[in-house]
Amino acid sequence: MSPRHAIHLVGREAELAVLSDSVARLRAGTGGVVLIEGEPGIGKSSLVAAAAAVGQESGCTVLRGTADQVAHPLPLRLLFDCLEITQHTPHPRRAEIARFAHARRPDIFLKSAAHAAVAEMLINLIDELCAGSPTVMMLDDVQWADDASLDVCRRLAQAAVHLPLLLVLSFRPVPQEPGLRRLRAALRGPGTTEISLGPLGPDAVHDLVSDVAGAQPGPALVEFAAQASGNPLYVRELVESLVREGVVTVDGHAELRDTSLSSVPRSLAAALDSRLSFVGDSALDMLRAAALLGGEFAVTEVAVLLGRSIFEIAADLKEAVAAGILVDAGRRMGFRHPLIRQALYDGIPTALRVALHRDAARALDGIGGVEPQRVAQQLLAAGLAGDRWTRRWLVDTASVLAVRAPHMAAELLRRELDHGVADAGERAALSMALARILVGTGEHEEAALHARQALAGSTEPADRGRMYWVLARALVSGGDNDAAVVTLGQALERPDLPDAWRSRLLASLAMFQRAGSGALEAAEVTARQALEIGESAGDAFATAYALIDLWGNHSVQRRHLSALECVDRALGTLNSAGDHADLRAYALHARIFTLQNLSRWSDAEGALGEARRFLLDNDRADDAMSSVTAAVLMYWLGRWDDTLAELDSVDQSVSAMTYRGLRERGPVWLWHGVAALIAVRRDERAKAGAHLRAGLRQPPVTVADRENTDFLLCARALAAEQSGDPHQALAYLSHLLDRRPGEMTLIHQWLPAFVRLALAVDDRSAGAAALEACRAEAAAEQVPARAAAAADWCAGLHEGDPALLRSAVDHYRAAGVPVELAGALEDLAVVLAGRGSTTECKAALAEAVDLYSGFGAVWDVRRAEARLREYGIRCGVRGARAKRAAHGWDALTPTEHKIALLVAAGRSTAEIAQSMFLTRRTTQTHISHILAKLGMRSRVEIAREAFNRDPGAVPTDL
Repeated sequence: MSPRHAIHLVGREAELAVLSDSVARLRAGTGGVVLIEGEPGIGKSSLVAAAAAVGQESGCTVLRGTADQVAHPLPLRLLFDCLEITQHTPHPRRAEIARFAHARRPDIFLKSAAHAAVAEMLINLIDELCAGSPTVMMLDDVQWADDASLDVCRRLAQAAVHLPLLLVLSFRPVPQEPGLRRLRAALRGPGTTEISLGPLGPDAVHDLVSDVAGAQPGPALVEFAAQASGNPLYVRELVESLVREGVVTVDGHAELRDTSLSSVPRSLAAALDSRLSFVGDSALDMLRAAALLGGEFAVTEVAVLLGRSIFEIAADLKEAVAAGILVDAGRRMGFRHPLIRQALYDGIPTALRVALHRDAARALDGIGGVEPQRVAQQLLAAGLAGDRWTRRWLVDTASVLAVRAPHMAAELLRRELDHGVADAGERAALSMALARILVGTGEHEEAALHARQALAGSTEPADRGRMYWVLARALVSGGDNDAAVVTLGQALERPDLPDAWRSRLLASLAMFQRAGSGALEAAEVTARQALEIGESAGDAFATAYALIDLWGNHSVQRRHLSALECVDRALGTLNSAGDHADLRAYALHARIFTLQNLSRWSDAEGALGEARRFLLDNDRADDAMSSVTAAVLMYWLGRWDDTLAELDSVDQSVSAMTYRGLRERGPVWLWHGVAALIAVRRDERAKAGAHLRAGLRQPPVTVADRENTDFLLCARALAAEQSGDPHQALAYLSHLLDRRPGEMTLIHQWLPAFVRLALAVDDRSAGAAALEACRAEAAAEQVPARAAAAADWCAGLHEGDPALLRSAVDHYRAAGVPVELAGALEDLAVVLAGRGSTTECKAALAEAVDLYSGFGAVWDVRRAEARLREYGIRCGVRGARAKRAAHGWDALTPTEHKIALLVAAGRSTAEIAQSMFLTRRTTQTHISHILAKLGMRSRVEIAREAFNRDPGAVPTDL
């Protein structure tokens, strides 16, 4: 450890002891995670260096890396730095990783869309290092790490409890991007030690000043050092500047020569700025201009601010780089140390700085290609409101900022509105922009407030129509469906409302009437009004939205052919308009749902492919809802590994998993419900419990909420049955019979399980109620489909009639829906056993068990065998199929096998996703699973294995 780091550690002895204890436990075989948080200059890096020294002294392998604040074109940069992975390394494994990361398809890595293969290689390398000796990984400045590096850190943290690995992560409290927040949330637990570094206390500051000055400090020097507010780096820089300028005397004590001397630097900024005196005046002016732009900047931006050409400032830039003040960051440049930038920035008088920021905003806006958030940063730093140009710019760019920098845009808009805007129209425009942004960021209450303010000042009817739309969405998203309905009613009473907006608001009202309060008849009338006006006005969005409303109404009524006709008309309308991607995506999801209801499962798969092609063509290939919709379809088709791959690829935040304002929150319940149900049926109780807890955390409120919780409800019931409480399981499922007006929930798909549980607890009245409900569902179908088959299943089980059960089995077999087929076969076997039809019973049981085993539904297998054991019947030689291997080529699922062959053919992740109608994230999840099952680290190894096994199977039509 260097003397400088030793100085930095003054006052951090307790924290170092915690780290030393962690290293000692590591030597004893117990790994873990240490999180070190603190402001810049507070001593994080020094503590990490000290921990590294302790690890080396203890005989551990010590790896250390630092994240770069400047965005690097290669993801996983932090891990590459830590593991010393370069193309010129003499270590073969590291060289292989470097070659792979830079090989052939750099666009993949630039987009950070397909890095799982490299991540797996890195994790395997760390496994090897841990096998050789206890390993300490020190990762500094993690707040700047890319998402791929953070994901590897999360996986390493989970593995640390099983490996001789101590993972030490240091980071600042801000900025804390979503990726870092998710990492911190994942690391909460008994295996994690958190160290929060605050300012040094007076005694520690005294000791630090003593170490830097070389003697015990006098009172004036101690008082002066207090300006650093306990920041160790600031203290050191202050005292070093005083010593360097000769204003500190050391005569037994270190003290200021003249405590009243005015030439003594009075702030940290001045102390640091004095270290820049060795660069020329021209370079210093250039650096001060650059400091206005933040920690990093484009050369063009500095040139525009200075009113000079790039050629004129080239020499100054070279001088600053040579002096170690600036560093090259690809297409941008950055300050080597943020404190240097801060010193330059603070050296500019405040009044001048404010004016320069405002001028910089206008100058940057005039540069072609400059992102609007760069302009917004300058306006934010100026700290002033009331400028007319700023207001016009904010209104004009609000839609772009809403996507790229919504929180920054919201702060700027709030500041302008708080300052006071005399012009009512201008104030309304600002309020309108702010309301639209706040709806997207989930700040619904404030969004509603500003939408109302915009309405009060709007004079244009079209603007009022748009703001009623925003206000209604803010209210319904905030949980107040009734207020949203009232708001839309008020809007529709206005005689000057343009027909296009009248139809759109009517379509929105119809959605809220049905999905919010279950007023199906009112929703039908409203939707038809919206359709008529929308078609008359020639508004494709309103027309399609109204047709989607009617689709929902018909689906509730089980008029699935009519629902399909509506959704097809909506898609035809939108396809001719060539716009409105959100609504078209919603309609495509609706079509998949209806095809399932009609038992047209192969057509539903084709519709999923069509939806995926559309999303890919519109640069939305990783749409979260597409993966949730696919997961539900794959569940019923028995492809549960594919289901989980779809779910694993999804960002599970509520904001990412919505229907973009058309319907709210439902996808989150579906995500947890489907995952929980598979976990229960696979007897993975810990996973099931985690998903159930997460899914049940927020109770359903609206009708739309309820109709997305059925998977979760069934999973909860089966978990109770699995735990030996069938009465509680039946009680949970009883909620299905309370189907509310306007509720779309397909209760028939769960009622056979209800009847089975009712018979198991000898509650025939409950079973009869479920049978009646299922028959009512079937009677409502325009053509016999899923509900009709479920009614046969329920009746056959309840009445002990094998003929009805055979009818259900025949339907499911013909439709190609193996999950329902397996359940019907199991119940058929039980009824046949009760009638003494042993031979047919054994055949049905064997087929059911074979199907269950293919899904991995080990709990269903045990339940089926236990039910038949009561009749003295066992599976026999046609029992459960052999469990798929956990590792090796035979462990691959059919989907993984296809993807492995495409990888061997050299297809990129995007190409594989497109050809197999998957999202890129789902494809990469599959590739990660392939690498793990094969024990490999790269695509090259996958290709080698595929060619060794069957070179003829590898596609060649590239």
